[in-house]
Amino acid sequence: MTDFGSLSRGELQAMAEAAREVMNCQRVLAKTGDNIVGEVLRGAGTFYEWRHYPPGDVYDAEFHAQYYYHAHPEDERVSGEHGHFHTFLRPLGMPSGITAARIPDSRDQGGENDALCHIVGISMDRAGLPIRLFTTNRWVTGETWYSASDVARMLECFVIDHARPSWAVNRWITALVRLFRPQIVGLLQARDAEIARWQEKRPGSDVYEDRDLEVVSEHWVSIEDQIARIELALAKARRRENAAAREAC
Repeated sequence: MTDFGSLSRGELQAMAEAAREVMNCQRVLAKTGDNIVGEVLRGAGTFYEWRHYPPGDVYDAEFHAQYYYHAHPEDERVSGEHGHFHTFLRPLGMPSGITAARIPDSRDQGGENDALCHIVGISMDRAGLPIRLFTTNRWVTGETWYSASDVARMLECFVIDHARPSWAVNRWITALVRLFRPQIVGLLQARDAEIARWQEKRPGSDVYEDRDLEVVSEHWVSIEDQIARIELALAKARRRENAAAREAC
């Protein structure tokens, strides 16, 4: 479990602000009986497994962030899952100095903005709430591989800042990545460690294309629990600061 006590007050406050944004987006949708999943599927008609929603994905041409929602067949879903988001960042939106990891990869990367990075997957339940965060192997989304430390640097760059197809979902998913930033960083680190272990077990194989390894790391989440932990950590930080101020007098 992530140690919130190790986070700075600034980090905690940024997460608290993201929580307010997430809750506000959910509140606005709930007023009309809607939720995040229903909103992303609005107007889609029959919901088909594997198909991307919305069609063509959502892509912010300013920040080069991208996402889509889809679902696997029911027998391939985790307990309680309706479907999940996949989130990405393309090279033109990445911080300076980031390059793809030096691993075997014979695939054609295409143009300068095609070597996209998968940030994190977000499993959703039928009530439209996130229940799990996860990382995937390279073959799952056809991504280009970047090290955990570089992907961690990308998290603040994941921004969907336009109204279509849903202003609420765009703001929600942008804020959710910030709300769960510590867990996502932990998942990325666990992802790289698991890939290394898998490679040791299968020397000479291309672990990144191994169909036996799909979800590399996962963490079950709750927005309410996350907010409670943030509030507790902020309260402790304030008490420490007040104590320090009294000692200084």
